[in-house]
Amino acid sequence: MATSAISNTTTSTNNNIYENPDGILGKDDFMKLLLTELQYQDPTDPVDSDKILTQTSQLATLESADNTNKTMEKLVAQLNSTSDLNAVAAIGKMGSLGTDSITLAKDDNPSFEMYFNHDIQSGSVNITDAQGNTVKTFDLASNSAGVQSFQWDGTDNSGNRLPEGRYAITADYSDGDSGSYKTAYGVYPIESVRFDSGKALLKMGSNYYPLDSVKEIYQ
Repeated sequence: MATSAISNTTTSTNNNIYENPDGILGKDDFMKLLLTELQYQDPTDPVDSDKILTQTSQLATLESADNTNKTMEKLVAQLNSTSDLNAVAAIGKMGSLGTDSITLAKDDNPSFEMYFNHDIQSGSVNITDAQGNTVKTFDLASNSAGVQSFQWDGTDNSGNRLPEGRYAITADYSDGDSGSYKTAYGVYPIESVRFDSGKALLKMGSNYYPLDSVKEIYQ
């Protein structure tokens, strides 16, 4: 059992080994040690002046390091603030996840979202495998511009279950006038920013993505 504490930061064990719970000596602690050493030195045999100079130099080095740490903390805070401002400034722009592919797992029926910049009169969603072969195509219903949700049963155009892996998703569509357009999974407008535990999350489609997972932001 530990004996009574000898100070508010130091405790003693049965082996009379004293421990500092914090494990760190600050510049104030260092100065107290130096002044205590000078206070209890033998007047007839004072501490070597070289040692005092060395200790004073160490104190100056410690204080300099402490000031550097404080400066770095302020710099990190400023960088975080800048990152937050950059995230807010991204609202209204387009964001890309850097991939147009989703993962098909065993017995999975994945859902996904795509953004259409124009009204949809007709068109199709095309799913291709890793070799670039189109394995699934389904028609687009007439709809207004915006983010559309889809569900895929994981089968090809013949109804056969496809193997696990990555599949790219693109769409070709027309607005019914003279415009023909293309779009792909993974590109959405950035609607808002949410901060969670100090991290910026961008709302793209119906999901929130960490800022560092968004590979490209553009007008």
